[in-house]
Amino acid sequence: MDPVNSTEERQKSNKRLGLKLLWVVAAALLFAFALVPIYNVLCKVTGLNGKPDGKAASAITRVDNTRWVTVQFTSSVMSGLGWDFYPKQPSIRVHPGQIETVSFIAKNVTNEAVTGQAVPSISPGMASTHFKKIECFCFRKQELKPGETREMPLRFYVSPDMPRDVSEVTLSYTFFNVKPAN
Repeated sequence: MDPVNSTEERQKSNKRLGLKLLWVVAAALLFAFALVPIYNVLCKVTGLNGKPDGKAASAITRVDNTRWVTVQFTSSVMSGLGWDFYPKQPSIRVHPGQIETVSFIAKNVTNEAVTGQAVPSISPGMASTHFKKIECFCFRKQELKPGETREMPLRFYVSPDMPRDVSEVTLSYTFFNVKPAN
């Protein structure tokens, strides 16, 4: 066996492996950047996780005053965003059908403008079709300038048709770093 040919073949093999690994890394990065838009399309089509279909809530006319639902709010920020983000109040009690407004606070703690997109999640899962957002910061990308703090309102109601055995709902928002559309 010729040692020169063996070394050349090993180098070619290593080069091919390196190129394959670069393709895997590039595909993973593309997938990560495409995740939020893919999620938004999926939620719009299926109605999962309480993403609205754009219809107004003005059709609600009845409020179920016979029961209460506690809505808890949680928040998180994915690494790389550089924001502090939290609900102004941890929970609220509402009558189903009652329209409420709560606020979240976002602060850019970096020294550059950063754009983020909030992705909601509702649990238990069966409540997601009964949680209706009328106005939400999650509908659009949010850009904060360096050091800027913003109060972000959420206007919502819980449908009176929600099963009576559901008395607690958790609405969680995760903010992701996104590039602004040019």
